[in-house]
Amino acid sequence: MKSGFIAVLGLPNAGKSTLTNALVGEKVSIVSWRPQTTRDKIIGIVNQDDCQAVLIDTPGIHTGKSKLSAYMAEEVTSAKSASDGALYVLDGSKVPDKDTYAFIRSLASSTPTVVVVNKMDIADKAVAMQTVAKLSEIKNLEVVPISAATKENLPELMKVIKGMLKDNVPYYPEDMYTDKPLRFMAAEIVREKALKFLLAEIPHGIGVEITKFDVGEDGITRIEADVICEKDTHKPIIIGKGGETLKRISIAARKELETLLDGQVFLRLFVKVKSGWKDDGAVLSALGYIKKK
Repeated sequence: MKSGFIAVLGLPNAGKSTLTNALVGEKVSIVSWRPQTTRDKIIGIVNQDDCQAVLIDTPGIHTGKSKLSAYMAEEVTSAKSASDGALYVLDGSKVPDKDTYAFIRSLASSTPTVVVVNKMDIADKAVAMQTVAKLSEIKNLEVVPISAATKENLPELMKVIKGMLKDNVPYYPEDMYTDKPLRFMAAEIVREKALKFLLAEIPHGIGVEITKFDVGEDGITRIEADVICEKDTHKPIIIGKGGETLKRISIAARKELETLLDGQVFLRLFVKVKSGWKDDGAVLSALGYIKKK
């Protein structure tokens, strides 16, 4: 039995959450084509007969001035410091810039690192293999091309991950695949559906707070949540004409929640405007983005 913690790092929209979900075999992180979908570090636990690999999916590496951006940056830093190794996920359909190569060199010099060249199913193979060749010149670095979406070459990547594990005792029960509570998962599912149905300029200004999560004697889980936006002009867009957009978000979220909870769910969503919430410590704390010490 080998075990350990592996940080999953990379730029926004590289496919870190898709890869984490594919390796775990369960949905632990929400997925969207929009950058900066992941805001917390989220643990996904890969349990196999001979190993337990604890993957720490992290927000995309970026710069920002808000308290929320600072929180996301801290989540990346803490994940790196708490891990035995790192997977740096690279979008194989794009040519890396010099800053990305510099970051990878620095990471590999201090941490056992594997660069996962993702999206090989849509990448120009010649360009992607040039990237693989250039990365292979970096010392103390392994490179594995994959497609998280089609699961191409994931068994080979898993072999490499096993070689990074240092401990010999499991940290979590074998039937556990994430450490996140159901309230957190519910909020993330609602946010994922909002990302799907709303306009591009709105989602980064959205937070979701679960205000009620109760299981009744009838077995129905009743959930109420506030969809928080930054501007008065955003509220009618989120609600939509005749409430249609909010209804679509609610229906899609409810269906996934019923799968997650294996039972009937009654979901009510409300839209609230909280100007500047990404810099409001009280709101960030209520949303779980600032941990209580």
